[in-house]
Amino acid sequence: MFTVKTHADVDPDRAAVIYGAGETRESYGELERRSRQMARLFQTWGLEPGDCLAALLGNDDSFFDVFWACHRAGLYFTPVNWHLQRDELQYIVENCDAKVLLAHSRFAESAEAVASRSPGLSVSASVGGEIPGFRSLEDALSAISADVQLEEELEGSIMLYSSGTTGRPKGVRRPLHRVPAGDPATAIASVGLTGLFGMAEKDVYLSPAPLYHAAPLIFASTQHRIGATAVVMRRFDPELALRTIEEWKVTTSQWVPTHFKRLLALPESVRTRYDLSTLRVAVHAAAPCPIPVKEAMIEWWGDAIMEYYAGTEGGGTLIRAKEWLAHKGSVGRHWSGGTIHILDEEGDEITEPGREGAIFFEAPPDPAARFRYYKDDTKTAGTYRGALFTIGDIGMLDAEGYLYLTDRQSNMIISGGVNIYPQETESHLVTHPKVYDVAVVGVPNEDLGEEVKAVVVPTPGTEPDPALETELIEYCRAHLAHYKCPRSVDFVSELPRTETGKMQKRKLRDRYWQGRTGRLV
Repeated sequence: MFTVKTHADVDPDRAAVIYGAGETRESYGELERRSRQMARLFQTWGLEPGDCLAALLGNDDSFFDVFWACHRAGLYFTPVNWHLQRDELQYIVENCDAKVLLAHSRFAESAEAVASRSPGLSVSASVGGEIPGFRSLEDALSAISADVQLEEELEGSIMLYSSGTTGRPKGVRRPLHRVPAGDPATAIASVGLTGLFGMAEKDVYLSPAPLYHAAPLIFASTQHRIGATAVVMRRFDPELALRTIEEWKVTTSQWVPTHFKRLLALPESVRTRYDLSTLRVAVHAAAPCPIPVKEAMIEWWGDAIMEYYAGTEGGGTLIRAKEWLAHKGSVGRHWSGGTIHILDEEGDEITEPGREGAIFFEAPPDPAARFRYYKDDTKTAGTYRGALFTIGDIGMLDAEGYLYLTDRQSNMIISGGVNIYPQETESHLVTHPKVYDVAVVGVPNEDLGEEVKAVVVPTPGTEPDPALETELIEYCRAHLAHYKCPRSVDFVSELPRTETGKMQKRKLRDRYWQGRTGRLV
């Protein structure tokens, strides 16, 4: 069985999770006991298999106690992004039908406001301190015997929400079957994923990202299924990440391109100060990685660099460093030997290499096993075409079956009836030495409906003036079709990105479309 109890029985003193800079170390024995006590506590609060618990937690000491308690009591576990605004937090708590809201005290103000307006909650509890009107999780646990046993341990599931880059976040919910905790048939997908990347028992895995995101949570929690140690940073700091790799002899890890950019920005003297020789796996995903950034990381970390493409809904593809150097810009081929489908706007299969369309993957044969967007049958139906599903990306295949991403369908700009996907323009602009970060969006144009605008964060020390605007526009026109190039450039100090590096273009576009109902054509 793939559960913490398996490893606690064999080696209870082995470290299951190390939080922060090592100030908290939790063994498998401790994680097993605490999650068992907590599962029993949740049962006394009236939670039953199939119910949902929402957690407003950072990368805190109690995170995996809660996670594994839910996975031993047959519950859905929904970690909530604590960076969201109150109305967004409340939307998720209500939408997932949470019966319990568990919040860290440092989020007290938001948690209290959400709980007071969420009538579906039966219990609100705090960790790490008091929140007015909330029960103390620590006090409640003190009444549960350390030897308490669960009459039945049932496998739970995570219910994650899309990052909300466009519209309201959507909850991805999969059927929850009444099977024993750690059931191989249920856990094999996540365990197989780690095996695909060469992760195994006795590894030391570094998680530098927030655990409320899909990939960090799935990768980190699966370390416990296979018996490895997860080192969880409280928050990302590039030099601390290097120091952590050296100190804990990290062997495996998962990153996003933003992490890579910040690591590469360190002075050479800092980058070479730490011994990274134990690191053999450095997986990255979540957002497009600029080619120059990835080239520099491969030069630094070599064959450890691997990339995959998938979504909360599923996927996906995999490409290793040597493959990527021969197919720069690709996210790889299907990771299990399956077929990637590219469909045109009519839903017909595109067979010729190099022609872009919507990317589709094959769904499980059993319709009952397929994911759905919770309480959104319309969006769920729009995601599937027969036995295929999409996560909303546009791309193309080369003659060897390697996939290249073009953009998100939702990012498409329609200018004078022409469809423009801005990622190509962004990927080109970011190579300009005076561009630190960039997003390309469609803004109102009375004649064309939309026109292309670049929003740029200049590199430190660069003057954001009209001359630079002209320089960047000409830089695009020298290499790209003119209709793909920005007509104007705005300069800002930062762009709205999530912690995983995904651009929140909805927020960016709203600045330009405020007061308008939508496109003008």
